[in-house]
Amino acid sequence: MKPKFIVVTGGVLSGLGKGVTTSSIGNLLKAQGYNVTALKMDPYINVDAGTMRPTEHGEVWVTDDGGETDQDLGNYERFIDITLSKKHSITTGQLYLTVIQKERNLEYDGKCVEVIPHIPLEIKRRILDVANTTKADFVLIEVGGTVGDYQSILFLEALRELKREVKDLIFVHVVYLPIPNNLGEMKTKPAQHSIRFLNSTGIQPDYIIARASRTIDKVRREKFSFLCNVEDDAVFAAPDVKNIYEVPLLFERQGLDKKILSHFGLRYKSNNNRVWKSFIHKLSLLKNEVKIGVVGKYFDIGDFTLEDSYVSVIEAIKHASWANNVIPKIQWIDSKQFETNPKSITQLSQYDALIIPGGFGGSGVEGKITAIKYARENNIPLLGLCYGLQLSVVEFARNVCNVKDAHTTEINPNTKNPVVIILPEQKKLLEQKQYGASMRLGSYNAILKKNTKVAQLYKKNEASERHRHRYEVNPDYHQLLEQHGMILSGMSPDGKLVEYIELPNHPYFVGTQAHPEFTSRPLHPNPLFYGLIEAAKKRAKRSSL
Repeated sequence: MKPKFIVVTGGVLSGLGKGVTTSSIGNLLKAQGYNVTALKMDPYINVDAGTMRPTEHGEVWVTDDGGETDQDLGNYERFIDITLSKKHSITTGQLYLTVIQKERNLEYDGKCVEVIPHIPLEIKRRILDVANTTKADFVLIEVGGTVGDYQSILFLEALRELKREVKDLIFVHVVYLPIPNNLGEMKTKPAQHSIRFLNSTGIQPDYIIARASRTIDKVRREKFSFLCNVEDDAVFAAPDVKNIYEVPLLFERQGLDKKILSHFGLRYKSNNNRVWKSFIHKLSLLKNEVKIGVVGKYFDIGDFTLEDSYVSVIEAIKHASWANNVIPKIQWIDSKQFETNPKSITQLSQYDALIIPGGFGGSGVEGKITAIKYARENNIPLLGLCYGLQLSVVEFARNVCNVKDAHTTEINPNTKNPVVIILPEQKKLLEQKQYGASMRLGSYNAILKKNTKVAQLYKKNEASERHRHRYEVNPDYHQLLEQHGMILSGMSPDGKLVEYIELPNHPYFVGTQAHPEFTSRPLHPNPLFYGLIEAAKKRAKRSSL
């Protein structure tokens, strides 16, 4: 069948959950047996998300083919259990870059190139390219930002045109309904204004998703129907939930998937989401807990904590914990405190497991190294991700191999013992100030050493995970590390690059150069996270005796 398009827009404020809404609709349609894909439109001028600060924009999601994208693509992959490419992320920067390059190449035959129609034409071309290459039955399109932002106008114009051309396209508008404490009443006025603005672009939403702390009532539904030109049964409640993975079932109970299929003249099949329902039911029965400490540095922005910096790590912890029948209690630990107050390191003994996530730069690095040392010496299960592996190597070289000044050249370019170095080809790019996409990006294969913990967890002798880094373990130090007991348990196929490390005689001390959090799914946790939580569960059990 020809692809059907579902566009999700948002109003009132950002951070409403458009990504979860889009993902949940995709989850339900896939459960109905359809081939579903999703893409995100972001209005920023950046070509991709790779050069943005995590504390400002949130986590950078990495695709299999090396795209650095918005974190919402992570939601799409997790909820729908699909693998997306860099094509599924469209930014204003990409659009202008492409149009200008085409103009320079005389691809417009000497025409005057203008914002309209050429930018909307490029948007539509990219959408249809995704639809055609994926052979999708449904293409979900999330428009970043908030309706009313001038940055989004060109995306909305393109989608207005696309609806006229393809016909099979609907708009789902997500709005926020505040309940001011001094009034105690759910207010629809901000949502009404956002819909009116959407109308002004030539777009009428077919369905409204009402986000609020509570479920929308009949009075509010009728108000939307009368003032916003939608049917009562086209307004769906999206109250706050304890677990975002409940949202697909929340929509299903209200008949959103049934309504969408009916709109396109397609038959609805009942009881098609049994596996997801069983998964959610299982979570309600869990009682035992594990305490996981994440030792990082991208937490603070002003007076607020930005957990979105590590959202995929958080979700991977949850997936692995649920598979181990435990509830994760995640604690953020700022590594900088161990530098200003060294005695505070003993607080790590209260955790059942620790994670050293990825990152860049020198802030908090010595604190992370101190945390790694404490976990190694006190048998606390630890998983090092990317930078976490690199700093684990630094710590091991200093304190086990007795190479006291060992360091990464990212922090100390002049160290006499550079156990972690930059790749020569990437060094050339940095010298030319080509910072964007100058890293080892996307999926890379690794050959796993037989009978190692990593090989046992993957249940095979080869693994493929996504990468996002510039620095590697220096090959000149491989032999020294192995002589002192570190197992280089996974190497690149050519045997030159370290991909996994582990320590024997430790409950769980594993590091990976990759970002395995990107391949974790609610129903299929990543093996490395599963192994960590399995070890954490054993430690928690011993502590309770």
